[in-house]
Amino acid sequence: MTAVLDTTPATAADEPTPGPAPASWPSRAGALAVDVLPGLGVIATMVLLALASPSDGWERWVFTVLGGLTLFAMAVNRLVLPNALGWTLGRALFGIAVLRDGERVGIVRLTARDVAHVLDTLALGIGWLWPLWDKRNRTFADMLTRTEVLRVDAPTSNMRRVVATVLIAAAVLSAAAAGFGYGVVYRYERAVDGARQQIAEQGPRIVEQMLSYGADTMADDFARAQGLATDGYRDQLIGQQEAVQTGPPTTNEYWAVNSAVLTNPPVTPDHAAMLLAMQGQRGNNPDDLKFITATVVVNFDKSSDGQWRVANLTVLKKPLMNQAGQ
Repeated sequence: MTAVLDTTPATAADEPTPGPAPASWPSRAGALAVDVLPGLGVIATMVLLALASPSDGWERWVFTVLGGLTLFAMAVNRLVLPNALGWTLGRALFGIAVLRDGERVGIVRLTARDVAHVLDTLALGIGWLWPLWDKRNRTFADMLTRTEVLRVDAPTSNMRRVVATVLIAAAVLSAAAAGFGYGVVYRYERAVDGARQQIAEQGPRIVEQMLSYGADTMADDFARAQGLATDGYRDQLIGQQEAVQTGPPTTNEYWAVNSAVLTNPPVTPDHAAMLLAMQGQRGNNPDDLKFITATVVVNFDKSSDGQWRVANLTVLKKPLMNQAGQ
């Protein structure tokens, strides 16, 4: 029997169809940057603003929630979309996908792959560069989870617009949060620091002027003291002054020897409290002076004209009087 050779030329249909080509390293790096960097920028902004906010303030919760929602959106993009649609935003933009044996990868394996990227980083970053030498362009994480990043036909026609929208939204959110933090947190903290400094400087002098009066200038001194009190405290102060006027005129002089701005209640731009240790002397004759010591807590309110006034004065340690020389 004579063998007959088939000399018919092979057609394109008879040739094996090549599989998807491995994704290039630049396309993988670009997709990762699109998927991760905008979210990390927003999260970093929120963390810094949350740390700069008062620990018990609602502002910290706002920044924390926004950071958490951003992290959730990143997780959806990295772990849910590849399983549901076959790609993330960044991978769709560059036309690549994470596959295993040509099939989509589940959420659990995608999560393990992202966690395994820690090894790529801990190995001095060599794992991220390993696709440059590996025949299948794999990182260490790909080797551990048996995945590959391949070039695929992704819906890239509209991805540029979608990715641009995401990038703009991330930038706007970060800028808006920073502006909000400056307007609500930073400016408020500066106002609180300014109020604390003003009370530390002015508080003792205000209390000294309110409590001091002379026997010959009592009417003028009392009128000045009333001008240093708020409307709510002025009637109480006038009652105390009227009680003093029932006795013989005498000179009463006070000065602050020690003071401290209190943190409870907390200082606000318009309210503050101070603890003062006072000393003074009472009497008209140098040979008959009585020395006084007292400890008081004074609440201050800032009036509409920007001046600090006494809203309340509480005596913690009643005045003790000693004869001069005793």
